[in-house]
Amino acid sequence: MTNEPTIQQLFDLSGKVALITGATGYLGQALSRALAEAGASVVISSREQAKAQAAADEMPATGKAKHHGVRLDYMDEASIEQGFADAVADAGRVDILVNNGYERVTADWTNVTSEQFTRQLTNATGCFLLAREMYQHAVRRGGGGSIIMIGSMYGLVGSYPDAYAGICMASPVAYHALKGGVLSMTRHLAVYWAKDGVRVNCLTPGPFPATGVNPQLKERLSTKSPMRRMGRPDELKGAVVFLASEASSYMTGQNLIIDGGWSAW
Repeated sequence: MTNEPTIQQLFDLSGKVALITGATGYLGQALSRALAEAGASVVISSREQAKAQAAADEMPATGKAKHHGVRLDYMDEASIEQGFADAVADAGRVDILVNNGYERVTADWTNVTSEQFTRQLTNATGCFLLAREMYQHAVRRGGGGSIIMIGSMYGLVGSYPDAYAGICMASPVAYHALKGGVLSMTRHLAVYWAKDGVRVNCLTPGPFPATGVNPQLKERLSTKSPMRRMGRPDELKGAVVFLASEASSYMTGQNLIIDGGWSAW
């Protein structure tokens, strides 16, 4: 087949622009680097403009790619609109959106307040509003696009109480509700936006605890995993490039789970 793209072409993001939220976080840094290493120009967002730009300046650049930093706060609709507009103004357009950022909640089911729970779910509102900005932009320029929601194994399964008992609070119930909602939203938006060439998929990490997490918790969680270890951030890089690129051109409304077999039990 003379017109069949090579595997290198399918995964190549050269000439593409990716906007990623939460890009300065533990997993966000690896996701950002993956997109940059695949050739994309990356727009990093943060609630702090200086922090976003500093992270963008550290990104590896391939070919003619140029990286940018913008201020964007998921919890503020005006900030979402302005942040997306700034990304387009700086980079010329956006082809890929990685909805990775969110504001954490620091209370579990035993003591979370109504206000805390509701605020945690506001992350889903921000995720949707930003995705809609991306969709409308893609339709206006007629170029299609790929939206990647970031889920969690805790949007699929419950946590093990004994993994947390005695060393830290339980996995927050509001977080479980948030990530379950993100997965449902992925499927819903995918079927509405497919006709316009905008794909919506979810990347769901399993146990990828940050470096500051209690070592005892990591050890307990490892015993619950078929692979008997925690994930490394670099183990998400291939998945995000796959979902962002033409390698997944016939895939939408799906959930790609990278969890070391956690959800296979």
